[in-house]
Amino acid sequence: MQVPDDLDPELVERLVASGGGELAVKMGIDFLELSAAHSVARMPVEGNRQVVGLLHGGAHVVLGESLGSVSSAIHAGPGRFAVGIEINATHSRSATEGWVTATCDALVLGRTLCTHEIVIRDEAGERLSTVRMSNLLRDVR
Repeated sequence: MQVPDDLDPELVERLVASGGGELAVKMGIDFLELSAAHSVARMPVEGNRQVVGLLHGGAHVVLGESLGSVSSAIHAGPGRFAVGIEINATHSRSATEGWVTATCDALVLGRTLCTHEIVIRDEAGERLSTVRMSNLLRDVR
């Protein structure tokens, strides 16, 4: 996993120890690059398909939210945390096999709010879905 040098050590420790969280581990999500402005992860289609053999739409959202949340937490910095307040997804194509890759780019990195757009593509580079997520940044009490 590629992470910036100035990343909060406590956040890095939590990410490494948890594999990105229990659900991310169950889904097989691999975090490849992490930063507030740009992050990348991938996920296998196998094990994440719905009954007719397509990658489940909810799996797209889990992948997108995993990246958007971590990117927002990175931006929040030490002593702060990110809480998801809105997410939506538009599915354009489907996948039945292989891996999908999500690229997360910041639209807004504010003092109290982050918004990211996450584009999920198949191995051929075709856009499968677009996820947009907003996170509220809070201080740890």
